Amino acid sequence: MFPDLRTTDGTTWQDISNNMPAALPGETSFASSGTCVTTQGGRNAWICTGGAAIARVLATRDGGNTWNAYNTPLISSPTAGAFTVDFRNPFHGIVGGGDLDPNDPNNARTATSSDGGQTWTLTNPPPVTGAIFGLSYVGRGGNDDGNDSERNNRGSAVVITANDGGAAWSPDEGTTWFALPDVSGFWTVAFATPKAGWLVGTDGRILKISF
Repeated sequence: MFPDLRTTDGTTWQDISNNMPAALPGETSFASSGTCVTTQGGRNAWICTGGAAIARVLATRDGGNTWNAYNTPLISSPTAGAFTVDFRNPFHGIVGGGDLDPNDPNNARTATSSDGGQTWTLTNPPPVTGAIFGLSYVGRGGNDDGNDSERNNRGSAVVITANDGGAAWSPDEGTTWFALPDVSGFWTVAFATPKAGWLVGTDGRILKISF
């Protein structure tokens, strides 16, 4: 069972473990700098998992009352799986992962979905090593029905962080990747606006990103 809690007011919390799909043997959600869970709008949320034979994404469309589990093509094992997930609208999202085993550093991968997380397709591999601990869309555009017509022209860009294995960004959700030169050791990333964000790493290091 997944021990999940939900809040609707930020003050009180409700146990919704019984609403969740059954966990697979060994399945877990890696802490992954807080990005193994993401929300979009008032009712959509996704949780990525690993540790089992299959890396999955759990998804809800009704604020956590009901959930479905969907398989991803990312590598999964007791030390591997999906670590980080983000969605830019109700339908288009990206998930990243890899293997924590330092003897297997070349499995950093991302996959994208265009149907709310039901199906996932591997992108081109990002130019980083180690497990991907965090990723983020630069801009979340479009409205709640998934219409991208209002999305800013940076909305598809993604920044990847991968422990000591570098960082990279993509302008097209993983078709093309560009390494961020001399950037490593950062574990998570977030954006305040489509033009400004921050990477956060060990020892309190913070790196501002501007587009």
